[in-house]
Amino acid sequence: MSTGELQIEGLRAGIPGREILRGVSLTVRSGEVHAVMGPNGSGKSTLAHVLMGRPGYEILDGSVTLDGIDLLALPTWQRARAGLFLAMQHPIEVPGVSLVTSLTAARPTIPADEIAADGVDIGERLRAEAGRIGFDERFLDRPLNVDLSGGERKRNETLQLGVLRPRFAILDEIDSGLDIDALGDVGSRVQEATTEWGLGVLAITHFRRLLDVLHPDVVHVLSDGRVVATGESELAEIVDRTGYAAYG
Repeated sequence: MSTGELQIEGLRAGIPGREILRGVSLTVRSGEVHAVMGPNGSGKSTLAHVLMGRPGYEILDGSVTLDGIDLLALPTWQRARAGLFLAMQHPIEVPGVSLVTSLTAARPTIPADEIAADGVDIGERLRAEAGRIGFDERFLDRPLNVDLSGGERKRNETLQLGVLRPRFAILDEIDSGLDIDALGDVGSRVQEATTEWGLGVLAITHFRRLLDVLHPDVVHVLSDGRVVATGESELAEIVDRTGYAAYG
């Protein structure tokens, strides 16, 4: 099981002419689940994009490190090799590139000790992970996300996480578009990963329903680009009952 921490300190970032994140600080350790909740426009998806290195955002101040590695100094592909994974809110279609081809190309992100230990047969791991989350195997050889429903795309993101086994995963509204059965499959698989290989999780969500399956150790409320409240799982229940008005 991997150990380590993803540390965000005083992160200020935005787009040209507009600051969106106004000093976000939090630390996710291996095996922990941190939920980030907040109203629309609070900066949740911006946080995910900035952590993974999406173009178009400016870093104004602060730091993001993974076991001391300065992630903000790295391009996106090197952040992935360092052990960071993003399950996108809106997974894109990649015509002409199958899931198998994509994950075979991503093989260098798989920890070296795993490759040495079991050879990491991508095909075998794909089929095993597909079975665990109820993902139809006929989609494995299709172009990535082409003609998949929103729920199937979210299962696909979870499948990729299970195959690559990153150290830390950012889940940007992975519950969006999932029916109750798919939510159970996806949430349970991510929860199992926290003990299976010590995955650290930063789960961005609007609603508590994900957190009924994926059990958070810490809940953060983000409002106007700042973490305005932090607590245990009970905080999600309070937000679910009262809304975000008290955190404006």
